[in-house]
Amino acid sequence: MTNEESLKQTLSSAFRALGIEVDPNAIVIEHSKDPAHGDYATNIAMRMAKAAGKKPVDLANDLLAHIAADNIEKVEIAGPGFINFFMKKESLGAVVSAIIEAGENYGRLPKNGIKVDVEFVSANPTGDLHLGHTRGAALGDAICSLYEQAGYDVTREYYLNDCGNQVAHLGHSLSLRYHELFGEKIELGDDDYHGKDLIEIAKQIKEKFGDKYLVDNQESRDFFREFGIQTEFNKILKDLDDFRVRFDVIFRESDIRKGTLIEDTIADLKKRGYVYEEDGATYLATSRISDDKDRPIVKKDGTYTYFMPDICYHYNKMGRGYDLCVDMLGADHFGYINRMKSAMAIGGFDPNRLDMEIYQIVRVFQNGEEVRMSKRTGKAITHRELVAEVGVDAVRYFFIDKAPGSHLDFNYDLATSKSKENPVYYAQYAYARCSSLLEMGREFAIDPTLSGIDGAAEAEILKHLAAYPSMIKNAAAIRAPYKVTAYIEKLAALIHGYYAANKIIDRENKAATSARLAMIEACRIVLKSALTLIGVTAPERM
Repeated sequence: MTNEESLKQTLSSAFRALGIEVDPNAIVIEHSKDPAHGDYATNIAMRMAKAAGKKPVDLANDLLAHIAADNIEKVEIAGPGFINFFMKKESLGAVVSAIIEAGENYGRLPKNGIKVDVEFVSANPTGDLHLGHTRGAALGDAICSLYEQAGYDVTREYYLNDCGNQVAHLGHSLSLRYHELFGEKIELGDDDYHGKDLIEIAKQIKEKFGDKYLVDNQESRDFFREFGIQTEFNKILKDLDDFRVRFDVIFRESDIRKGTLIEDTIADLKKRGYVYEEDGATYLATSRISDDKDRPIVKKDGTYTYFMPDICYHYNKMGRGYDLCVDMLGADHFGYINRMKSAMAIGGFDPNRLDMEIYQIVRVFQNGEEVRMSKRTGKAITHRELVAEVGVDAVRYFFIDKAPGSHLDFNYDLATSKSKENPVYYAQYAYARCSSLLEMGREFAIDPTLSGIDGAAEAEILKHLAAYPSMIKNAAAIRAPYKVTAYIEKLAALIHGYYAANKIIDRENKAATSARLAMIEACRIVLKSALTLIGVTAPERM
């Protein structure tokens, strides 16, 4: 149990002694900014004063009479009712032994039995990934890693839209490019795909199959559509794999459309009384739940709207036994939330088992100006180009460094700079510095008990290291990987500051050196764990 968790339990017990029930999780423990005010502080007496019918400072003093724990040196009341805790040296230093003993598992919480499915990226297989997909990939993968670290059973899922007009246009465009290779004059329509990548795919088909598909029939049309989908999708998977993003499940829309699943689902929704027809179209009465209007599920021409297969897909996920399904969606999907949650409720599922994370757009800036187009192609910058130019580590870090709901302005110059202003470089340099110190001091046996130092200079680092598990728990609960980057940045700053102010390897003082190297090892373990969580490497040398 960390000091923070211990203090929460101690305070909860003190409240109980006063006849007041307070959930330990509702108690906020903060690090004291000034060592003169202790190691930790809480304002819980101020928050609970009204409910207790007392002045905050009186409630704090009443609590003080019931606060007792082996890890607390002393407790003081400050200001209008703040409670400041001074911890015993051993309680702060104990975290070093815990980290070194746990190794890479430090901060990994016990399994909680909760199954979570996170669906992210799910780009249409009709071209290259754009920067919105990049942000979705970085966020989605980091959220999955956070969930796993916090004890959840996680499935990473990609929904492949291999049906509908877009892939039909892809197949048609590829067919035209194929015919063009045989000398035929072609004319691409406004809805066709004009990208040169289809020419290369057409060349692959010609080389492998010759003129086999020059005849225009259903077989050839199906072939071009499926070949185009699979080739484009393989490129997407390769780009994502290079970005360190992989999936456990690839779910194809075509599997939803097989058999009579959609028809059967509509029939069931009719029985539930939520389906009606109007002007030749069929609607689902989502406005009766939480949507702003009813949604069409079958068009006048008898074809399904995209919403209907999506409903079936989400019903399928619910049927797989997940406690929570999370959809990572771009900024243009706000209206989708209540629509799909309403469909879940209509289908008899708890809508709270479905959640959606909306992330905002990305803009790239270089030399103080927004960059919209690739210098190489003259078109919008693609995921592949940005990652190739900037590197996986920087892109992943910067693309999750802000809350998903915030617009992201990507500073190209900062992301590629080798300076302390670049948080990725600064953090990786901190890790390399720790590794270098441990290599230089390999002749010393590390002392996790920190018996050779008084711990005053190390207190802030020790408290920050101890806070790692609770940060993981909190960040996972609200799907906030940006809290990991904030943690990384503070730890890196503490490491660099400690190095500048202290002689880590002092051959005249072996006891102090052994203790300091133990703390450096603990820093190295936690920093690598946090970087790994967000898919960023931890280099031994820089």
